[in-house]
Amino acid sequence: MPHFTVHISEDVLDEETEEGLIQGLTDAVGSVYGERFKHLVAVDLIGIPRRRRGIGGRPTGQAAPNVTLSLREAAYQHPDVPEAPTRLISAITEAVVGVLGEQVREQVTVGLSATPEGRSGVGGRVA
Repeated sequence: MPHFTVHISEDVLDEETEEGLIQGLTDAVGSVYGERFKHLVAVDLIGIPRRRRGIGGRPTGQAAPNVTLSLREAAYQHPDVPEAPTRLISAITEAVVGVLGEQVREQVTVGLSATPEGRSGVGGRVA
């Protein structure tokens, strides 16, 4: 199951931004893997108090979203999805910029985390 964790300044989180990020990140996965995968996407938005997020050793005081996508390792190498990591990073960044504005583009960090087969589960069962 694709799972996003987004650490972002809580100052920018409101109902509209939250809904936009959740929908935009879900759509980003769909744009790479197909619409049928969108119903599997989970998104957690974690608000960070102002000045508790830094880049380059300095507090940013801005949105500065840090996005991590966790997927099964094989999804990043799937033969039907060429250049999946590159496409995901681009689509995720565009989704965030689409909600927060162009001014955050250079601060958006995206990490792709790979879970080996057999090391995740749903409902108490290995998935």
